[in-house]
Amino acid sequence: MEAETAVVADSILQEDKSRSLWHYSWKRLKRNKLAMAGLVTLTILIIVALTAPIIAPFDPNQQILEYSAKEIFFKGTVLVKKDTDPESDETSYIPVKRLISESGSSVTYLDFSDEELTINKDEIEETSEGWTKTLNYYLGTDRFGRDVLSRLIYGSRVSLTVGLVSESIAIFIGLILGSIAGFFRGKTDAAVMWLVNVIFAFPAILLIIALSVVLGKGLWQAFIAIGLTGWVDIARIVRGQFFSLRETEFVEATKAIGFNSARVITRHILPNCMGPVIVTGTVGLASAIIFEASLSFLGLGVQPPTASWGQMIFDGYKYIVVGTNWGLAVFPSLAIMITVFAVNLLGDGLRDALDPKLKR
Repeated sequence: MEAETAVVADSILQEDKSRSLWHYSWKRLKRNKLAMAGLVTLTILIIVALTAPIIAPFDPNQQILEYSAKEIFFKGTVLVKKDTDPESDETSYIPVKRLISESGSSVTYLDFSDEELTINKDEIEETSEGWTKTLNYYLGTDRFGRDVLSRLIYGSRVSLTVGLVSESIAIFIGLILGSIAGFFRGKTDAAVMWLVNVIFAFPAILLIIALSVVLGKGLWQAFIAIGLTGWVDIARIVRGQFFSLRETEFVEATKAIGFNSARVITRHILPNCMGPVIVTGTVGLASAIIFEASLSFLGLGVQPPTASWGQMIFDGYKYIVVGTNWGLAVFPSLAIMITVFAVNLLGDGLRDALDPKLKR
């Protein structure tokens, strides 16, 4: 019996030894409740962004000017026009104050100019409510009569996409320059660090604005402008990691075998630097989301009518000044805050989970 117990214990020990650092990092991350809360929140936001056409109650760009700047939980009554354009996905509505009467082939209604109008039943669709339909705007509407909730949902696409793509660009540039500087040292290191110091000397937001002015306004311009300014911290961290790993025994062994520099960098040193890079990347992702919102607020990022949280804040902050429709600016601000907070919680958790000095 003791022999069987010893065999089982030995097999468990061998299995435990064969598991990688990533396995234990994931176990430590799961024990961090705040980090897991951030991961769950970020996962929900990604799902919302991917399923925006399904879960959004309206087209984010659909305007009903009669319903401009309405309060939260506003309900509007409309007639639904029949779709005459098969290539258009947008449903056309006729806002009405109330339905007056209906005859055999027509419907009479009161519009928002208090004028009685008649429309043929062949031009409108009959709904479950009769000839009218009630539209629910749970977070109200903006100054163009667009649904705020739908624009928030679609705005998550822009913020997360810009954050992920621009940070991927920054990580790619930072890994290349940091690896070259840390491995070859000498003049190569001096040249890379000179470039790092030049970029680092400029305030990030001012450099992003300058690049946006040069590249122009738009989504891909925001990708590049934010990505080209976010690689500095990653390059410095990778360079420092290479300095400490370059003289280790396993790297010296790869050189003795005859592996070229490219293989030593990509296959043996760089994988051991990914922990700090991932942590720094999460911080950069949060910064990229804020930078994108800042560019959109200034009119240099994603252009209207595309839904963007920064643009929504710009359109809505004036209403706070006059004391009405505070949600137009508060809701997108809360969306940015929650997203950045979730990313930072996950980043803090990854920093602790990827620290090999911690106990398993």
